[in-house]
Amino acid sequence: MYNSDGPSAHEQPSTKKLIKSAILAALVAVVLLVTVVMPAEYGIDPTGLGNAIGLKRMGEIKVSLANEAAAEQIEEAQAVSSPPTVAQAPKPKTKDTPNDETTITLAPDQGREIKLIMTKGDKVAFSWSTDGGTASYDVHGDSKALNINYHSYSKGSEQTHQGEIEAAFDGSHGWFWRNRTSTPMTITLQTNGQYTAIKKF
Repeated sequence: MYNSDGPSAHEQPSTKKLIKSAILAALVAVVLLVTVVMPAEYGIDPTGLGNAIGLKRMGEIKVSLANEAAAEQIEEAQAVSSPPTVAQAPKPKTKDTPNDETTITLAPDQGREIKLIMTKGDKVAFSWSTDGGTASYDVHGDSKALNINYHSYSKGSEQTHQGEIEAAFDGSHGWFWRNRTSTPMTITLQTNGQYTAIKKF
């Protein structure tokens, strides 16, 4: 029985080669961090590549959902010490302004959007409610023409909510809901104000 000889000195990588390999690996890691990880996880896109291939939007949604979950916990804690709010009807219909009622049904953990097409400065009064349980919501806008992927107005977790949206720019403005309960949920939205179309996503 004998031990085999180890690699000879000329077969082992030199210190210079090891340093080059370490530097190359670090550079590759930095490039992946900036072009893939930061846009996909945090919605931060220094190079613009993440926006071009859709990773930035994915990151923005992840950050929004994380904030939404945190807000939901705060809302639930506040609900224990305060009575539930009662939804108020939208403002009375004014002349030449649309007044719509729109419904969507969400399976458990499903999310959907309703968006209004609005121009900058347009105002819409709204109220929505579920047929049972609370829904996480995110009121936001976006505009392909203006290269705006996400503009937040408000978010939280409620069974019913009412308010007003004033469009910060020309584009789509509306609501994203997610059913956090274990049973299907129907959400009814009433809108009254200045918009040219209403769309479900």
